[in-house]
Amino acid sequence: MASARLLVLPVLFGLLALPALAEPITVPVDVGVGPAAYVINGPVFDDQPIHTGLKLSVQAIIDQATIRAHQDRIPPSYRQQALRMREVRYTPSIFIPDTLIISPKIRNTGIYGVTWRPLSIGLPVIDEDSVRLRLAAGLLLTYAFLYSDLPEIPTTHFLRPGIDLGAELEIAITPSFLVSLGWSSGFYVPQGLGTFGLGAFGERQDWDALRQTLWHFGQGFVKLHFRFPYTADL
Repeated sequence: MASARLLVLPVLFGLLALPALAEPITVPVDVGVGPAAYVINGPVFDDQPIHTGLKLSVQAIIDQATIRAHQDRIPPSYRQQALRMREVRYTPSIFIPDTLIISPKIRNTGIYGVTWRPLSIGLPVIDEDSVRLRLAAGLLLTYAFLYSDLPEIPTTHFLRPGIDLGAELEIAITPSFLVSLGWSSGFYVPQGLGTFGLGAFGERQDWDALRQTLWHFGQGFVKLHFRFPYTADL
């Protein structure tokens, strides 16, 4: 499966990047949306263990039938391997957010922000018609505005790149309606509260200093997926 994932770009280039051979192609577009719960390390967790957000996804689904119908547009060196793939999932823009953080303060601390996931790699563990379990890793970029009534949580503009590891279980209720649930752990370059720098962690690299920074956002989520056909001249 891992080697099959390396075929995503050749398949996409073959199907999408040859305007001289443009023809109508209809593919399902999967739009997913649902609630997310954030667990953020350190003083933020001490004040309020759970913060809320909205999980988003938009993907074009290039399935086995579409790959076979247009196999002549895939480079010959990749064609046989591509024909063994069940599907290729393609996000049309890196600017589509992965998550919106919308968490007004319930106790003392509120957070608003957005996370982008510009690059990800997935490995299906279970890949059946009605059930799909996928492990994934990706690059993250998160901006979050934190405000609090607590002196140990000063106002912070969190802006950091990171990586995440996670799993998502997707269940097809009907061909056009699916439900998924999952978890991901995002690991960031540490940022001190109230600063853009490393805070105390820049002076001493120990657990107590690290705990006073923001470096881990855990995220549990449920998404409702709606699929509809989309036709484009490709």
